[in-house]
Amino acid sequence: MMVNLVSAEAIEKSYGKDPVLAGVSLGVAQGERIGVVGRNGGGKSTLLRILAGIEVADAGKVTHNSELRLGHLTQVDVVDKSQLVSSFIFGNQQTHAWASNSLARDVISGLFGSLESELLNRELGQLSGGELRRVALARLLISDLNLIFLDEPTNHLDINGINWLAHHLRTRKNLAVIVVTHDRWFLDEISDRVWEVVNGSVAEYDGGYSAFVLAKAERLRQAAAEDARRNNLIRKELAWLRRGAPARTTKPKFRVDAANQLISKEPPPRDQAELLNFAVNRLGKRVYELHDVSLTLPGGVAILKNVTLDFGPGIRYGILGNNGVGKTTLLKLLTGSTLPTSGRVQTGTTVKAGYLSQHLDELDPSFRVLEAVEQISHHVDLGNGKELSASQLCERLGFGADLQWTPVSDLSGGERRRLQLTRILMSGPNVVILDEPTNDFDVETLASLEDLLDGFAGTLLVVSHDRYFLERVCDQLYLLDGSGGIAHLPGGIEQYLNQDAVTLQTITQTEKPKVNIWQLQKDLTKVERKLTQLGEKVIEIQLRMASATNDYQQLQELQSELEITQVSQQEFEVKWLELLAEIETGQKSSNS
Repeated sequence: MMVNLVSAEAIEKSYGKDPVLAGVSLGVAQGERIGVVGRNGGGKSTLLRILAGIEVADAGKVTHNSELRLGHLTQVDVVDKSQLVSSFIFGNQQTHAWASNSLARDVISGLFGSLESELLNRELGQLSGGELRRVALARLLISDLNLIFLDEPTNHLDINGINWLAHHLRTRKNLAVIVVTHDRWFLDEISDRVWEVVNGSVAEYDGGYSAFVLAKAERLRQAAAEDARRNNLIRKELAWLRRGAPARTTKPKFRVDAANQLISKEPPPRDQAELLNFAVNRLGKRVYELHDVSLTLPGGVAILKNVTLDFGPGIRYGILGNNGVGKTTLLKLLTGSTLPTSGRVQTGTTVKAGYLSQHLDELDPSFRVLEAVEQISHHVDLGNGKELSASQLCERLGFGADLQWTPVSDLSGGERRRLQLTRILMSGPNVVILDEPTNDFDVETLASLEDLLDGFAGTLLVVSHDRYFLERVCDQLYLLDGSGGIAHLPGGIEQYLNQDAVTLQTITQTEKPKVNIWQLQKDLTKVERKLTQLGEKVIEIQLRMASATNDYQQLQELQSELEITQVSQQEFEVKWLELLAEIETGQKSSNS
Protein backbone atom coordinates (compact mmCIF):
# COMPACT_ATOMS: atom_id res chain seq x y z
CA MET A 1 0.00 0.00 0.00
CA MET A 2 1.34 3.40 -0.99
CA VAL A 3 2.07 5.92 1.76
CA ASN A 4 0.01 9.11 1.67
CA LEU A 5 1.79 12.36 0.85
CA VAL A 6 -1.01 14.26 2.59
CA SER A 7 -3.59 12.90 5.04
CA ALA A 8 -6.59 14.64 6.59
CA GLU A 9 -8.48 13.34 9.60
CA ALA A 10 -11.89 14.62 10.78
CA ILE A 11 -11.43 18.10 9.27
CA GLU A 12 -13.95 20.74 10.34
CA LYS A 13 -14.26 24.24 8.87
CA SER A 14 -16.96 26.89 9.21
CA TYR A 15 -17.32 30.52 8.19
CA GLY A 16 -19.56 32.18 10.73
CA LYS A 17 -22.50 29.84 11.35
CA ASP A 18 -22.13 28.08 7.99
CA PRO A 19 -20.25 24.74 8.10
CA VAL A 20 -18.20 24.19 4.93
CA LEU A 21 -16.42 20.96 5.87
CA ALA A 22 -17.67 18.58 8.56
CA GLY A 23 -15.64 15.55 9.65
CA VAL A 24 -13.73 15.09 6.37
CA SER A 25 -11.07 12.36 6.31
CA LEU A 26 -9.07 11.50 3.18
CA GLY A 27 -5.58 11.01 1.79
CA VAL A 28 -3.48 11.55 -1.34
CA ALA A 29 -0.83 9.04 -2.40
CA GLN A 30 2.10 9.48 -4.79
CA GLY A 31 1.07 9.56 -8.44
CA GLU A 32 -2.67 9.87 -7.78
CA ARG A 33 -4.70 12.25 -9.95
CA ILE A 34 -7.84 13.45 -8.20
CA GLY A 35 -10.55 15.70 -9.62
CA VAL A 36 -12.62 17.80 -7.21
CA VAL A 37 -16.20 18.79 -8.08
CA GLY A 38 -19.04 20.43 -6.20
CA ARG A 39 -21.17 23.53 -6.15
CA ASN A 40 -19.58 26.98 -6.19
CA GLY A 41 -19.03 28.08 -2.61
CA GLY A 42 -19.35 24.50 -1.40
CA GLY A 43 -15.82 24.20 0.00
CA LYS A 44 -13.66 22.88 -2.87
CA SER A 45 -11.03 25.63 -2.73
CA THR A 46 -11.19 25.69 1.08
CA LEU A 47 -10.39 21.97 1.14
CA LEU A 48 -7.33 22.51 -1.07
CA ARG A 49 -6.07 25.41 1.05
CA ILE A 50 -6.41 23.35 4.24
CA LEU A 51 -4.63 20.35 2.70
CA ALA A 52 -1.86 22.67 1.48
CA GLY A 53 -1.45 24.23 4.92
CA ILE A 54 -2.41 27.69 3.63
CA GLU A 55 -5.54 27.77 5.79
CA VAL A 56 -6.04 26.21 9.23
CA ALA A 57 -8.97 23.90 9.97
CA ASP A 58 -11.20 24.62 12.97
CA ALA A 59 -10.77 21.01 14.09
CA GLY A 60 -9.12 17.82 12.90
CA LYS A 61 -5.60 17.12 11.71
CA VAL A 62 -3.67 17.44 8.43
CA THR A 63 -0.43 15.45 8.14
CA HIS A 64 2.27 16.09 5.54
CA ASN A 65 4.72 13.31 4.70
CA SER A 66 8.36 14.26 5.28
CA GLU A 67 9.01 13.59 1.56
CA LEU A 68 6.26 15.99 0.44
CA ARG A 69 7.21 18.67 -2.09
CA LEU A 70 4.00 20.63 -2.65
CA GLY A 71 3.07 23.35 -5.13
CA HIS A 72 -0.22 25.25 -5.44
CA LEU A 73 -1.49 27.18 -8.48
CA THR A 74 -2.96 30.40 -7.12
CA GLN A 75 -3.35 33.97 -8.32
CA VAL A 76 0.09 35.46 -8.99
CA ASP A 77 1.19 38.26 -6.68
CA VAL A 78 3.61 40.36 -8.71
CA VAL A 79 6.20 41.81 -6.36
CA ASP A 80 8.58 43.10 -9.05
CA LYS A 81 6.64 44.20 -12.13
CA SER A 82 9.89 44.73 -14.04
CA GLN A 83 11.00 41.10 -13.59
CA LEU A 84 11.24 39.20 -16.88
CA VAL A 85 9.00 36.17 -17.36
CA SER A 86 12.07 33.99 -18.05
CA SER A 87 13.58 35.03 -14.71
CA PHE A 88 10.28 34.40 -12.87
CA ILE A 89 10.05 30.86 -14.27
CA PHE A 90 13.69 29.74 -14.34
CA GLY A 91 15.37 31.96 -11.76
CA ASN A 92 19.00 32.61 -12.59
CA GLN A 93 19.35 29.74 -15.06
CA GLN A 94 20.88 30.67 -18.40
CA THR A 95 18.81 29.99 -21.50
CA HIS A 96 21.06 27.13 -22.64
CA ALA A 97 20.62 25.45 -19.24
CA TRP A 98 16.82 25.23 -19.26
CA ALA A 99 16.63 24.80 -23.04
CA SER A 100 18.55 21.53 -22.70
CA ASN A 101 15.97 20.26 -20.18
CA SER A 102 13.30 18.24 -22.03
CA LEU A 103 10.66 18.85 -19.32
CA ALA A 104 11.17 22.62 -19.42
CA ARG A 105 11.08 22.69 -23.22
CA ASP A 106 7.86 20.66 -23.30
CA VAL A 107 6.14 22.89 -20.74
CA ILE A 108 7.14 26.18 -22.37
CA SER A 109 6.18 24.97 -25.84
CA GLY A 110 2.89 23.47 -24.63
CA LEU A 111 1.72 26.53 -22.68
CA PHE A 112 3.16 29.37 -24.77
CA GLY A 113 3.19 27.89 -28.29
CA SER A 114 4.29 30.32 -30.99
CA LEU A 115 4.40 33.15 -28.41
CA GLU A 116 7.25 31.47 -26.51
CA SER A 117 10.09 33.87 -27.31
CA GLU A 118 7.88 36.97 -27.11
CA LEU A 119 6.38 36.03 -23.72
CA LEU A 120 9.65 34.98 -22.10
CA ASN A 121 11.17 38.38 -22.81
CA ARG A 122 8.28 40.45 -21.46
CA GLU A 123 8.04 41.96 -18.00
CA LEU A 124 5.51 40.56 -15.53
CA GLY A 125 3.82 43.95 -15.24
CA GLN A 126 2.98 43.84 -18.96
CA LEU A 127 1.01 40.58 -18.76
CA SER A 128 -2.74 40.10 -18.59
CA GLY A 129 -4.31 38.08 -15.79
CA GLY A 130 -4.61 35.05 -18.08
CA GLU A 131 -0.99 35.30 -19.19
CA LEU A 132 0.16 35.54 -15.57
CA ARG A 133 -1.75 32.35 -14.74
CA ARG A 134 -0.07 30.50 -17.62
CA VAL A 135 3.33 31.75 -16.48
CA ALA A 136 2.60 30.59 -12.91
CA LEU A 137 1.45 27.20 -14.21
CA ALA A 138 4.66 26.86 -16.25
CA ARG A 139 6.82 27.57 -13.19
CA LEU A 140 4.82 25.04 -11.16
CA LEU A 141 5.12 22.26 -13.76
CA ILE A 142 8.91 22.51 -14.14
CA SER A 143 9.56 22.66 -10.38
CA ASP A 144 10.80 19.62 -8.45
CA LEU A 145 7.47 18.69 -6.83
CA ASN A 146 5.63 15.45 -6.12
CA LEU A 147 2.18 16.96 -5.41
CA ILE A 148 0.49 19.93 -7.07
CA PHE A 149 -2.87 21.56 -6.39
CA LEU A 150 -4.51 23.17 -9.44
CA ASP A 151 -7.50 25.47 -8.99
CA GLU A 152 -9.26 25.97 -12.36
CA PRO A 153 -6.08 25.52 -14.46
CA THR A 154 -7.92 25.49 -17.82
CA ASN A 155 -9.63 28.89 -17.51
CA HIS A 156 -7.09 30.77 -19.62
CA LEU A 157 -6.07 27.98 -21.99
CA ASP A 158 -7.48 27.31 -25.45
CA ILE A 159 -8.50 23.80 -26.55
CA ASN A 160 -4.99 22.98 -27.80
CA GLY A 161 -3.51 24.10 -24.48
CA ILE A 162 -6.02 22.08 -22.46
CA ASN A 163 -5.34 19.01 -24.60
CA TRP A 164 -1.59 19.46 -24.06
CA LEU A 165 -1.98 19.91 -20.28
CA ALA A 166 -4.09 16.75 -19.95
CA HIS A 167 -1.53 14.72 -21.91
CA HIS A 168 1.34 16.22 -19.91
CA LEU A 169 -0.20 15.39 -16.53
CA ARG A 170 -1.01 11.83 -17.62
CA THR A 171 2.65 11.23 -18.50
CA ARG A 172 3.96 12.54 -15.13
CA LYS A 173 3.57 9.17 -13.40
CA ASN A 174 5.16 10.11 -10.07
CA LEU A 175 3.45 13.47 -9.78
CA ALA A 176 0.26 13.54 -7.68
CA VAL A 177 -2.34 16.08 -8.80
CA ILE A 178 -5.46 17.45 -7.15
CA VAL A 179 -7.46 19.63 -9.52
CA VAL A 180 -10.56 21.75 -8.97
CA THR A 181 -12.14 22.38 -12.36
CA HIS A 182 -15.49 22.79 -14.10
CA ASP A 183 -13.96 21.31 -17.29
CA ARG A 184 -15.53 17.85 -17.45
CA TRP A 185 -13.54 16.65 -20.47
CA PHE A 186 -10.32 17.55 -18.64
CA LEU A 187 -11.55 15.76 -15.50
CA ASP A 188 -12.32 12.63 -17.50
CA GLU A 189 -8.92 12.68 -19.18
CA ILE A 190 -6.69 13.06 -16.13
CA SER A 191 -8.55 11.76 -13.06
CA ASP A 192 -8.34 8.28 -11.59
CA ARG A 193 -10.51 9.40 -8.65
CA VAL A 194 -13.16 12.09 -8.13
CA TRP A 195 -13.98 13.85 -4.86
CA GLU A 196 -17.41 15.47 -4.69
CA VAL A 197 -17.64 18.13 -1.99
CA VAL A 198 -21.29 18.24 -0.98
CA ASN A 199 -23.07 19.33 2.21
CA GLY A 200 -19.83 19.53 4.19
CA SER A 201 -18.64 16.02 3.33
CA VAL A 202 -16.48 14.55 0.58
CA ALA A 203 -17.84 11.59 -1.40
CA GLU A 204 -15.16 9.58 -3.24
CA TYR A 205 -15.61 7.89 -6.63
CA ASP A 206 -13.17 5.72 -8.57
CA GLY A 207 -12.45 6.70 -12.17
CA GLY A 208 -12.84 9.90 -14.17
CA TYR A 209 -15.83 12.15 -14.74
CA SER A 210 -17.90 9.71 -16.81
CA ALA A 211 -17.43 7.01 -14.15
CA PHE A 212 -18.45 9.58 -11.53
CA VAL A 213 -21.65 10.36 -13.47
CA LEU A 214 -22.49 6.65 -13.68
CA ALA A 215 -21.77 5.99 -10.00
CA LYS A 216 -23.70 9.06 -8.88
CA ALA A 217 -26.69 8.09 -11.02
CA GLU A 218 -26.68 4.67 -9.38
CA ARG A 219 -26.38 6.19 -5.88
CA LEU A 220 -29.32 8.49 -6.54
CA ARG A 221 -31.38 5.58 -7.86
CA GLN A 222 -30.66 3.48 -4.79
CA ALA A 223 -31.43 6.41 -2.49
CA ALA A 224 -34.86 6.81 -4.14
CA ALA A 225 -33.74 10.20 -5.48
CA GLU A 226 -34.94 12.77 -2.97
CA ASP A 227 -34.34 15.49 -5.56
CA ALA A 228 -36.15 14.28 -8.67
CA ARG A 229 -34.88 17.08 -10.91
CA ARG A 230 -31.24 16.48 -9.97
CA ASN A 231 -31.68 12.77 -10.55
CA ASN A 232 -33.20 13.44 -13.97
CA LEU A 233 -30.28 15.71 -14.88
CA ILE A 234 -27.63 13.17 -13.93
CA ARG A 235 -29.47 10.41 -15.84
CA LYS A 236 -29.76 12.68 -18.86
CA GLU A 237 -26.05 13.46 -18.76
CA LEU A 238 -25.23 9.77 -18.41
CA ALA A 239 -27.41 9.03 -21.44
CA TRP A 240 -25.56 11.64 -23.48
CA LEU A 241 -22.19 10.26 -22.41
CA ARG A 242 -23.26 6.73 -23.34
CA ARG A 243 -24.62 7.73 -26.72
CA GLY A 244 -23.20 10.33 -29.04
CA ALA A 245 -23.34 11.30 -32.70
CA PRO A 246 -21.16 9.27 -35.08
CA ALA A 247 -18.98 12.37 -35.56
CA ARG A 248 -17.80 12.14 -31.95
CA THR A 249 -14.77 9.88 -32.30
CA THR A 250 -13.91 9.59 -28.61
CA LYS A 251 -16.36 7.94 -26.22
CA PRO A 252 -16.12 8.02 -22.43
CA LYS A 253 -15.18 4.68 -20.91
CA PHE A 254 -17.43 3.15 -18.29
CA ARG A 255 -19.34 -0.04 -17.60
CA VAL A 256 -21.58 -0.35 -20.62
CA ASP A 257 -24.11 -2.82 -19.17
CA ALA A 258 -24.65 -0.79 -16.00
CA ALA A 259 -25.03 2.41 -18.00
CA ASN A 260 -27.51 0.81 -20.40
CA GLN A 261 -29.72 -0.34 -17.52
CA LEU A 262 -29.87 3.13 -16.01
CA ILE A 263 -30.70 4.93 -19.27
CA SER A 264 -32.76 2.32 -21.11
CA LYS A 265 -35.83 4.60 -21.08
CA GLU A 266 -34.01 7.93 -21.23
CA PRO A 267 -34.87 9.91 -24.40
CA PRO A 268 -32.26 11.82 -26.45
CA PRO A 269 -31.27 15.16 -24.85
CA ARG A 270 -33.38 17.15 -27.30
CA ASP A 271 -35.90 16.58 -30.08
CA GLN A 272 -33.92 18.29 -32.81
CA ALA A 273 -36.58 18.06 -35.54
CA GLU A 274 -39.25 19.58 -33.28
CA LEU A 275 -36.94 22.35 -32.09
CA LEU A 276 -35.93 23.08 -35.69
CA ASN A 277 -39.58 23.51 -36.67
CA PHE A 278 -40.13 25.85 -33.71
CA ALA A 279 -37.02 27.82 -34.68
CA VAL A 280 -38.04 28.26 -38.33
CA ASN A 281 -41.45 29.51 -37.18
CA ARG A 282 -39.78 32.02 -34.84
CA LEU A 283 -36.93 33.10 -37.11
CA GLY A 284 -37.77 32.37 -40.72
CA LYS A 285 -34.90 31.11 -42.86
CA ARG A 286 -32.42 33.95 -42.31
CA VAL A 287 -30.48 34.52 -39.12
CA TYR A 288 -27.00 35.80 -40.01
CA GLU A 289 -25.48 35.74 -43.49
CA LEU A 290 -21.91 36.73 -44.34
CA HIS A 291 -21.42 37.75 -47.98
CA ASP A 292 -17.77 37.95 -49.10
CA VAL A 293 -16.82 39.41 -45.71
CA SER A 294 -13.31 40.50 -44.82
CA LEU A 295 -12.36 41.91 -41.44
CA THR A 296 -8.91 43.30 -40.72
CA LEU A 297 -8.00 44.80 -37.36
CA PRO A 298 -5.73 47.82 -36.89
CA GLY A 299 -2.18 46.61 -37.39
CA GLY A 300 -3.14 44.42 -40.34
CA VAL A 301 -4.36 41.33 -38.43
CA ALA A 302 -6.81 39.47 -40.70
CA ILE A 303 -9.73 37.89 -38.83
CA LEU A 304 -11.75 37.02 -41.96
CA LYS A 305 -10.85 36.99 -45.66
CA ASN A 306 -13.64 36.87 -48.24
CA VAL A 307 -15.88 34.61 -46.16
CA THR A 308 -19.42 33.73 -47.25
CA LEU A 309 -21.33 31.72 -44.67
CA ASP A 310 -24.93 31.29 -43.48
CA PHE A 311 -25.96 30.77 -39.86
CA GLY A 312 -29.37 29.08 -40.10
CA PRO A 313 -32.39 28.88 -37.78
CA GLY A 314 -32.36 26.24 -35.08
CA ILE A 315 -28.74 25.21 -35.62
CA ARG A 316 -26.35 25.15 -32.65
CA TYR A 317 -22.93 26.45 -33.66
CA GLY A 318 -19.70 26.12 -31.71
CA ILE A 319 -16.83 28.45 -32.65
CA LEU A 320 -13.33 27.45 -31.63
CA GLY A 321 -9.76 28.47 -32.32
CA ASN A 322 -6.56 29.45 -30.58
CA ASN A 323 -6.48 32.40 -28.20
CA GLY A 324 -6.28 35.68 -30.09
CA VAL A 325 -7.61 34.54 -33.49
CA GLY A 326 -10.73 36.72 -33.24
CA LYS A 327 -13.57 34.52 -31.97
CA THR A 328 -15.06 37.32 -29.87
CA THR A 329 -14.58 39.74 -32.77
CA LEU A 330 -16.62 37.40 -34.99
CA LEU A 331 -19.49 37.51 -32.48
CA LYS A 332 -19.30 41.32 -32.40
CA LEU A 333 -19.42 41.32 -36.21
CA LEU A 334 -22.61 39.26 -36.19
CA THR A 335 -24.29 41.47 -33.58
CA GLY A 336 -23.33 44.67 -35.41
CA SER A 337 -20.99 46.16 -32.80
CA THR A 338 -18.06 45.64 -35.20
CA LEU A 339 -18.28 46.46 -38.91
CA PRO A 340 -16.60 44.44 -41.69
CA THR A 341 -13.69 45.91 -43.60
CA SER A 342 -15.45 44.79 -46.78
CA GLY A 343 -18.41 42.65 -47.73
CA ARG A 344 -21.85 42.51 -46.19
CA VAL A 345 -23.42 41.05 -43.04
CA GLN A 346 -27.18 40.50 -43.24
CA THR A 347 -29.33 39.91 -40.17
CA GLY A 348 -32.80 38.36 -40.34
CA THR A 349 -35.61 40.81 -39.66
CA THR A 350 -37.04 38.64 -36.87
CA VAL A 351 -33.75 38.08 -35.02
CA LYS A 352 -33.87 38.94 -31.32
CA ALA A 353 -30.39 38.19 -30.00
CA GLY A 354 -29.31 37.68 -26.41
CA TYR A 355 -25.54 38.18 -26.12
CA LEU A 356 -23.49 37.09 -23.10
CA SER A 357 -20.17 38.86 -23.55
CA GLN A 358 -17.05 38.49 -21.40
CA HIS A 359 -17.72 41.86 -19.77
CA LEU A 360 -20.13 42.48 -16.92
CA ASP A 361 -23.10 44.77 -17.48
CA GLU A 362 -23.77 47.45 -14.91
CA LEU A 363 -26.53 46.32 -12.55
CA ASP A 364 -28.32 48.34 -9.89
CA PRO A 365 -26.47 47.24 -6.71
CA SER A 366 -29.57 47.85 -4.57
CA PHE A 367 -31.57 45.21 -6.47
CA ARG A 368 -31.86 41.71 -5.16
CA VAL A 369 -31.16 38.87 -7.60
CA LEU A 370 -34.82 38.03 -8.27
CA GLU A 371 -35.70 41.72 -8.66
CA ALA A 372 -32.92 42.15 -11.24
CA VAL A 373 -34.36 39.24 -13.24
CA GLU A 374 -37.99 40.34 -12.87
CA GLN A 375 -36.94 43.77 -14.13
CA ILE A 376 -36.64 42.05 -17.52
CA SER A 377 -39.77 39.88 -17.27
CA HIS A 378 -41.73 37.76 -14.80
CA HIS A 379 -42.14 34.81 -17.19
CA VAL A 380 -40.39 33.52 -20.30
CA ASP A 381 -41.08 30.96 -23.02
CA LEU A 382 -37.81 29.81 -24.58
CA GLY A 383 -39.64 28.92 -27.75
CA ASN A 384 -40.71 25.36 -27.05
CA GLY A 385 -44.07 26.16 -25.46
CA LYS A 386 -42.79 25.65 -21.90
CA GLU A 387 -43.01 28.73 -19.69
CA LEU A 388 -40.65 29.45 -16.78
CA SER A 389 -41.09 32.02 -14.03
CA ALA A 390 -38.22 34.32 -13.12
CA SER A 391 -37.70 32.38 -9.90
CA GLN A 392 -37.66 29.03 -11.74
CA LEU A 393 -35.07 30.29 -14.22
CA CYS A 394 -32.94 31.60 -11.35
CA GLU A 395 -33.12 28.18 -9.72
CA ARG A 396 -32.06 26.45 -12.94
CA LEU A 397 -28.98 28.66 -13.18
CA GLY A 398 -27.73 28.16 -9.65
CA PHE A 399 -29.59 30.85 -7.72
CA GLY A 400 -31.46 28.91 -5.06
CA ALA A 401 -34.25 30.34 -2.94
CA ASP A 402 -31.86 32.00 -0.47
CA LEU A 403 -29.56 33.48 -3.12
CA GLN A 404 -32.52 34.99 -4.98
CA TRP A 405 -32.88 37.51 -2.15
CA THR A 406 -29.19 38.39 -2.05
CA PRO A 407 -28.38 42.03 -2.99
CA VAL A 408 -26.54 42.35 -6.30
CA SER A 409 -23.83 44.30 -4.46
CA ASP A 410 -22.97 41.15 -2.45
CA LEU A 411 -22.49 38.89 -5.49
CA SER A 412 -19.08 37.70 -6.67
CA GLY A 413 -17.93 38.42 -10.23
CA GLY A 414 -18.88 34.90 -11.30
CA GLU A 415 -22.33 35.19 -9.73
CA ARG A 416 -22.90 38.52 -11.49
CA ARG A 417 -22.09 36.92 -14.82
CA ARG A 418 -24.54 34.11 -14.12
CA LEU A 419 -27.12 36.76 -13.26
CA GLN A 420 -26.32 38.48 -16.55
CA LEU A 421 -27.02 35.22 -18.43
CA THR A 422 -30.27 34.74 -16.48
CA ARG A 423 -31.43 38.22 -17.49
CA ILE A 424 -30.51 37.55 -21.13
CA LEU A 425 -32.53 34.32 -21.24
CA MET A 426 -35.40 36.05 -19.44
CA SER A 427 -35.68 38.50 -22.34
CA GLY A 428 -36.95 35.68 -24.58
CA PRO A 429 -34.31 35.74 -27.35
CA ASN A 430 -34.57 33.57 -30.45
CA VAL A 431 -30.80 33.73 -30.96
CA VAL A 432 -28.49 33.14 -27.98
CA ILE A 433 -24.81 34.09 -28.28
CA LEU A 434 -22.49 32.92 -25.50
CA ASP A 435 -18.87 34.05 -25.22
CA GLU A 436 -16.97 31.75 -22.82
CA PRO A 437 -20.07 30.97 -20.74
CA THR A 438 -18.71 28.12 -18.60
CA ASN A 439 -16.00 29.82 -16.51
CA ASP A 440 -18.37 30.90 -13.75
CA PHE A 441 -20.43 27.71 -13.42
CA ASP A 442 -19.85 24.66 -11.29
CA VAL A 443 -20.33 21.21 -12.83
CA GLU A 444 -23.87 20.75 -11.54
CA THR A 445 -25.05 24.17 -12.75
CA LEU A 446 -23.43 23.53 -16.14
CA ALA A 447 -25.51 20.37 -16.49
CA SER A 448 -28.60 22.43 -15.62
CA LEU A 449 -27.67 25.09 -18.21
CA GLU A 450 -27.23 22.38 -20.83
CA ASP A 451 -30.63 20.95 -19.94
CA LEU A 452 -32.14 24.43 -20.28
CA LEU A 453 -30.53 24.95 -23.69
CA ASP A 454 -31.81 21.53 -24.82
CA GLY A 455 -35.29 23.06 -24.80
CA PHE A 456 -34.28 26.32 -26.50
CA ALA A 457 -35.96 26.65 -29.90
CA GLY A 458 -33.64 29.03 -31.69
CA THR A 459 -30.13 29.51 -33.01
CA LEU A 460 -27.23 29.11 -30.59
CA LEU A 461 -23.70 30.44 -31.14
CA VAL A 462 -21.08 29.49 -28.56
CA VAL A 463 -17.44 30.51 -28.24
CA SER A 464 -15.80 28.31 -25.64
CA HIS A 465 -12.63 26.45 -24.74
CA ASP A 466 -14.78 23.93 -22.84
CA ARG A 467 -14.70 20.87 -25.07
CA TYR A 468 -17.37 18.96 -23.14
CA PHE A 469 -19.81 21.87 -23.27
CA LEU A 470 -19.24 22.43 -27.01
CA GLU A 471 -19.83 18.77 -27.84
CA ARG A 472 -22.82 18.60 -25.52
CA VAL A 473 -24.81 21.60 -26.79
CA CYS A 474 -23.62 22.21 -30.37
CA ASP A 475 -24.62 20.49 -33.63
CA GLN A 476 -21.96 22.08 -35.85
CA LEU A 477 -18.40 23.14 -35.00
CA TYR A 478 -16.40 25.73 -36.92
CA LEU A 479 -12.74 26.68 -36.55
CA LEU A 480 -11.42 30.21 -36.91
CA ASP A 481 -8.03 29.28 -38.35
CA GLY A 482 -6.08 32.48 -37.61
CA SER A 483 -5.42 33.18 -41.30
CA GLY A 484 -8.77 34.69 -42.21
CA GLY A 485 -10.64 31.46 -42.94
CA ILE A 486 -13.36 29.48 -41.21
CA ALA A 487 -13.19 25.67 -41.40
CA HIS A 488 -16.13 23.36 -40.80
CA LEU A 489 -15.28 20.46 -38.48
CA PRO A 490 -17.71 17.63 -39.31
CA GLY A 491 -15.45 15.26 -37.36
CA GLY A 492 -15.68 17.40 -34.22
CA ILE A 493 -12.87 18.57 -31.98
CA GLU A 494 -10.84 15.41 -32.54
CA GLN A 495 -10.59 16.38 -36.21
CA TYR A 496 -9.23 19.77 -35.17
CA LEU A 497 -6.66 18.28 -32.80
CA ASN A 498 -5.54 15.50 -35.15
CA GLN A 499 -5.26 17.56 -38.31
CA ASP A 500 -2.97 20.48 -39.04
CA ALA A 501 -5.08 23.62 -39.31
CA VAL A 502 -3.44 24.46 -42.63
CA THR A 503 -4.94 21.34 -44.23
CA LEU A 504 -8.50 22.04 -43.06
CA GLN A 505 -10.88 23.11 -45.82
CA THR A 506 -11.84 26.71 -45.13
CA ILE A 507 -14.82 28.71 -46.26
CA THR A 508 -13.19 31.67 -48.03
CA GLN A 509 -15.41 32.35 -50.99
CA THR A 510 -16.55 35.29 -53.09
CA GLU A 511 -19.89 34.05 -54.38
CA LYS A 512 -23.03 32.48 -52.96
CA PRO A 513 -22.65 28.70 -52.41
CA LYS A 514 -24.27 26.65 -55.16
CA VAL A 515 -25.26 24.04 -52.57
CA ASN A 516 -27.78 24.84 -49.83
CA ILE A 517 -25.49 24.08 -46.89
CA TRP A 518 -28.19 24.95 -44.37
CA GLN A 519 -30.60 22.38 -45.87
CA LEU A 520 -27.88 19.72 -45.90
CA GLN A 521 -27.10 20.42 -42.24
CA LYS A 522 -30.80 20.14 -41.45
CA ASP A 523 -30.91 16.75 -43.23
CA LEU A 524 -27.77 15.70 -41.36
CA THR A 525 -29.46 16.48 -38.04
CA LYS A 526 -32.45 14.30 -38.99
CA VAL A 527 -30.17 11.40 -39.96
CA GLU A 528 -28.26 11.72 -36.67
CA ARG A 529 -31.57 11.58 -34.80
CA LYS A 530 -32.52 8.41 -36.69
CA LEU A 531 -29.12 6.87 -35.93
CA THR A 532 -29.64 7.60 -32.23
CA GLN A 533 -33.05 5.87 -32.34
CA LEU A 534 -31.62 2.84 -34.16
CA GLY A 535 -28.73 2.62 -31.69
CA GLU A 536 -31.23 2.60 -28.82
CA LYS A 537 -33.23 -0.11 -30.57
CA VAL A 538 -30.11 -2.29 -31.01
CA ILE A 539 -29.38 -1.98 -27.27
CA GLU A 540 -33.01 -2.82 -26.43
CA ILE A 541 -32.96 -5.97 -28.63
CA GLN A 542 -29.64 -7.10 -27.16
CA LEU A 543 -31.03 -6.73 -23.63
CA ARG A 544 -34.11 -8.78 -24.60
CA MET A 545 -31.85 -11.46 -26.10
CA ALA A 546 -29.86 -11.60 -22.87
CA SER A 547 -33.03 -12.35 -20.90
CA ALA A 548 -34.31 -14.94 -23.40
CA THR A 549 -31.36 -17.33 -23.40
CA ASN A 550 -33.58 -20.41 -22.82
CA ASP A 551 -36.21 -19.55 -25.45
CA TYR A 552 -34.71 -20.66 -28.77
CA GLN A 553 -37.65 -19.51 -30.92
CA GLN A 554 -37.70 -16.04 -29.37
CA LEU A 555 -33.92 -15.80 -29.78
CA GLN A 556 -34.31 -16.59 -33.49
CA GLU A 557 -36.95 -13.87 -33.87
CA LEU A 558 -34.87 -11.36 -31.93
CA GLN A 559 -31.76 -12.22 -33.96
CA SER A 560 -33.70 -11.57 -37.17
CA GLU A 561 -35.00 -8.26 -35.79
CA LEU A 562 -31.48 -7.31 -34.72
CA GLU A 563 -30.04 -8.01 -38.18
CA ILE A 564 -32.76 -5.94 -39.89
CA THR A 565 -32.14 -3.05 -37.47
CA GLN A 566 -28.37 -3.22 -37.98
CA VAL A 567 -28.80 -3.19 -41.78
CA SER A 568 -30.97 -0.08 -41.42
CA GLN A 569 -28.32 1.38 -39.12
CA GLN A 570 -25.63 0.79 -41.75
CA GLU A 571 -27.79 2.39 -44.46
CA PHE A 572 -28.26 5.53 -42.38
CA GLU A 573 -24.54 5.62 -41.55
CA VAL A 574 -23.83 5.60 -45.30
CA LYS A 575 -26.39 8.40 -45.74
CA TRP A 576 -24.71 10.32 -42.90
CA LEU A 577 -21.33 10.02 -44.62
CA GLU A 578 -22.83 11.04 -47.97
CA LEU A 579 -24.34 14.17 -46.43
CA LEU A 580 -21.01 15.06 -44.82
CA ALA A 581 -19.34 14.65 -48.20
CA GLU A 582 -21.99 16.84 -49.87
CA ILE A 583 -21.52 19.56 -47.26
CA GLU A 584 -17.75 19.51 -47.71
CA THR A 585 -18.06 19.38 -51.52
CA GLY A 586 -20.45 22.34 -51.45
CA GLN A 587 -18.00 24.31 -49.35
CA LYS A 588 -15.10 23.41 -51.64
CA SER A 589 -16.98 24.30 -54.83
CA SER A 590 -17.92 27.66 -53.37
CA ASN A 591 -14.21 28.33 -52.84
CA SER A 592 -13.32 27.68 -56.47
